[in-house]
Amino acid sequence: MGSDTTNTQRWLFLAIISVGLFLVGADNSILYTALPTLERELSATALEGLWMINAYPLVLCGLLLGTGTLGDRIGHRLMFLIGVLVFGLASFFAAFASNAWLLIAARACLGVGAATMMPASLALIQITFLNEQQRNTAIGIWGSVGAVGAATGPLLGGLLLQNFWWGSVFLINVPVAIGVFFATIAIAPANVANPSRHWDLPSSLYAMLAMVGAVMLIKETAHNHRQLWVIVVSLLATILGGWAFSSRQKKLTTPLLSLDIFRNRMFSGGVLTAGAAMFCLSGIELTTTQRFQLIGGYTPLEAGLLVALVALSCVPASVLGGANLHRIGFLPLISGGFVLLASGLGLALWAFQDNHQFWFFLALVAVGLGAGSVMSVSSTAIIGSASPSKAGMASAVEAVSYEFGTLLAVAILGSLTPLFYRLFAPPELSEPYASDPRSAAAYDTGYFVIIALVIIVALIAAIITAWCFRTNPKRAYVPEGVLLCDAASGKKF
Repeated sequence: MGSDTTNTQRWLFLAIISVGLFLVGADNSILYTALPTLERELSATALEGLWMINAYPLVLCGLLLGTGTLGDRIGHRLMFLIGVLVFGLASFFAAFASNAWLLIAARACLGVGAATMMPASLALIQITFLNEQQRNTAIGIWGSVGAVGAATGPLLGGLLLQNFWWGSVFLINVPVAIGVFFATIAIAPANVANPSRHWDLPSSLYAMLAMVGAVMLIKETAHNHRQLWVIVVSLLATILGGWAFSSRQKKLTTPLLSLDIFRNRMFSGGVLTAGAAMFCLSGIELTTTQRFQLIGGYTPLEAGLLVALVALSCVPASVLGGANLHRIGFLPLISGGFVLLASGLGLALWAFQDNHQFWFFLALVAVGLGAGSVMSVSSTAIIGSASPSKAGMASAVEAVSYEFGTLLAVAILGSLTPLFYRLFAPPELSEPYASDPRSAAAYDTGYFVIIALVIIVALIAAIITAWCFRTNPKRAYVPEGVLLCDAASGKKF
């Protein structure tokens, strides 16, 4: 599918890919509203609950760098189909898991399926849309669908829990995956494989080891009853995994990740944009759904509807941003988007403190508009500014950026929430109780601090990206041979 196809065929294929990507995004956050129910039904500890959420993005991040290259080797169409199949099967087994650790294992398998689908879907878009403006719009939609899926996940989880048993939050993926699988067979472009491409599994395993160690280090440091041996082992795993990955890349003819790609200012700015945007978005969704269920007395559905305001406003901003990049440029869309996101969170702080419900809702809309603007062109900045010889590597880094932002948000902010509660609550109140004013006040103070921290992250991202895109380029294209340059000016570093 390419120049010989009609616009209708191309956009229909984008819709099919987007449905699959929506599932990937939604599964990142669908447990935000379902977590209290899962912990109760499966008698899970708080640590097991965090691993139920984190097993998915952790495996996803660890494998993404390698699956892009594997897609080059076996063909992106086949890669996407395999990913959809694995995702559907893992969803079925997750729905009927009998204990917490079986569910965690199923979530890890979901991560395998998602890691297989994501880079393949982006590569298929690049193959399908040859016109630059259409490709920018398609990539903007592609990026926004993942963000909308993540923002809609809590609502979807709440809606299902309101009417069905907890396994429905996973079982719903199965018929959708079946539909996407057969639709892809019917309409996707022919599979093109390149057997000469090398796929390096050890590199992915080393990257995953480093990430698991980092997540465990964060969680254990924030834990009330810290165990020194866990902290030491986690730190060693992080260092050894990172060292082994770096050493492995130096020995490979075609490394999964070459650090010189980050010398391109636009590329680095795009990576920072994707990661910081998802950190802010996922962090606010996770902490907001938990706060309003545990303290506000909201049902899972009501909490999901609350954060759905972010998703509703994210969509138009994402589509319009990608479609008008050639007129507006990267700087207003990305740095301006972060400023709008931070402003929305500032309004949320004021509204939350003074109990102005309407203004709090409006603040979440502003957060969605800012996030949508940012993510509408972050993928374009990453993919478009890399040379064609490093397109596969750029696609993998792009996908990792989004997922790593989510992973950090859950690991850091998910760990800080109970830490801040213990810090502000009286010693006798070890768990949050909405009925106790002291407990509710302590939890709300911690929530207030977390929003403030996310505002700081958004403002720092606005400043750094303002430097990265300071010439306000309106397109991202680096011709073959210009590997290390400023994409806006073409000057080599």
